[in-house]
Amino acid sequence: MSKTTDITVREAELFLLPVQTRVPLKFGAQVVTRALCVRVRVVVVDRHGRSAEGWGETPLSVAWVWPSTLTWDERENRMRDFTIRLARELVKVGEFGHPMELGHCFQEHHLEKIRIEMNHGHSEDMPHLAALVCHSLFDLAIYDAFGNLHGRPVFETLSAEWMEGDLARYLDPSLTFADRWPADFLTSRRDRLPVWHLVGGLDPVEPEELTGSEPQDGYPILLRDWIRADGLRCLKIKLRGNDAPWDYARIVKIGQMSIEEGVTWLTADFNCTVTDPAYVTEILDRLLVEEPRIYGMLLYIEQPFPYDLEANRIDVRAVSARKPLFLDESAHDWRFVRLGRELGWTGVALKTCKTLTGALLSMCWAKAHGMTLMVQDLTNPMFAQIPHVLLAAHAGTIMGVESNGMQFYPEASLTEARVHPGLYRRRDGILDLSTLQGSGFGYRVEEIGRQLPNAAAHFAS
Repeated sequence: MSKTTDITVREAELFLLPVQTRVPLKFGAQVVTRALCVRVRVVVVDRHGRSAEGWGETPLSVAWVWPSTLTWDERENRMRDFTIRLARELVKVGEFGHPMELGHCFQEHHLEKIRIEMNHGHSEDMPHLAALVCHSLFDLAIYDAFGNLHGRPVFETLSAEWMEGDLARYLDPSLTFADRWPADFLTSRRDRLPVWHLVGGLDPVEPEELTGSEPQDGYPILLRDWIRADGLRCLKIKLRGNDAPWDYARIVKIGQMSIEEGVTWLTADFNCTVTDPAYVTEILDRLLVEEPRIYGMLLYIEQPFPYDLEANRIDVRAVSARKPLFLDESAHDWRFVRLGRELGWTGVALKTCKTLTGALLSMCWAKAHGMTLMVQDLTNPMFAQIPHVLLAAHAGTIMGVESNGMQFYPEASLTEARVHPGLYRRRDGILDLSTLQGSGFGYRVEEIGRQLPNAAAHFAS
């Protein structure tokens, strides 16, 4: 049976919002100095012809989703063109359903076909992860529109009242998920979240590391200044993964400063560059002996190994026996989470940029199987920040949420910050979500009043 609350997409309008970083962000083997954010406005209708609009946005994070020797422009342009193609296809589908049903159906039956078609004739395929990022803004906008149409916040529309099929339709067809709904795995919303600061591989830690080329824009540069200005208590350390002495020294340097400044928690992110678990275990074992306090501050380890789990079936239990080990890039959907658990991973880093549908399903599977959760950033500015922090507020994470857009392009979100000041500035180590009120994601679009550029594409059925 269908629900009278079901919707279908009738219109999609895309806006391109390029942003420049104030300081470079080292991401794996690449240095990021800019990003292209894509915002979409969708219009949906229900079975009675009532309509509402919704908004979604995601930065097309080229370095994260598509490590390659291809030029940045080629990869970004192909992702942009793929996003435009998705807008056209989404309004052609014509199916009715709950946003999770629509998102899951599109990913299972359309997304990969379009990716394969658009890869034809190119020397290198755009990865599936890149396709998910391109789809995520539409997925978010459809949830927002559904909530707006029915006058409910998005995270209150994930129960049997709104959804036709239980989780067994999407996940393992077993008794584990029979008559269970995403709402059963959500926690009560928290309006104050501990926030993680990203210490990038190029970020200066001590004054002698300054080059003189740093921006003089009133925002901190040195790590110690960031900690004091924002009251930070949680630091995520980006590492190289192919230079153990540098990685160890980096952890120790930041750990010692953290102790001096009252930081409570650290995590280490190796960005998929490690191929042998011994690389990580040797660093951890050395820390345990030489720097036991810093070792104790490491709350978890993030994605040291190649993100293609099927091609790199590495037994990682030696690492997870020492510290919780979280999937990030590998966690495309719940099936990869299941494979990761079989290989010894113990946690999942959720991201709205891999679609909210996928994040919710991974969350449900992970919680049902005793795995812990984080919600990780994609350096989200503007609207992209809002569903991101709301997911963390409802998921029940191991410790708050990562948010670093204010480090790398704080000026990009000044318009949104006038309405939601607690989301785009970290105070006392906390993000404050209390201004997110009302239906959908609570963007308060009209109050924000951002002047958008001319639409890059507009499709209607």
